[in-house]
Amino acid sequence: MPVLKREEHRVAVLNAAISGNPKFFLGTDSAPHKRAEKESSCGCAGIYSAFNAMEIYAEIFDQNNAIEKLENFCSKFGADFYKLNQSKEKLKLTRSKNKVPTVIKIDNGDVVPLMAGQEIGWNCSNI
Repeated sequence: MPVLKREEHRVAVLNAAISGNPKFFLGTDSAPHKRAEKESSCGCAGIYSAFNAMEIYAEIFDQNNAIEKLENFCSKFGADFYKLNQSKEKLKLTRSKNKVPTVIKIDNGDVVPLMAGQEIGWNCSNI
């Protein structure tokens, strides 16, 4: 919250994320609500992006010529802000076409992920 209602709000959030300013860092609130619960007259807010968030962030930072700022945004600024040790774990992002599934099957329903059916130019794996 708040829900981004206008393009100017989306652009402001994007510009903050790619700015390289340590006041802005990754925080996720992935909401895997079932399709039947989201696609209704009183659907749930939120998106499901947990399974491919890093690929989406890489795509966005790359499209905005800020890929070199991605690691700090995702891995360092938040830990520094909260005075936590930075993680020693590593991820590997590779430029490789990757199609997001249109649905993900779960118990008693389907979840529609962010960017369902679209192609992303990145893949993520643990090192």
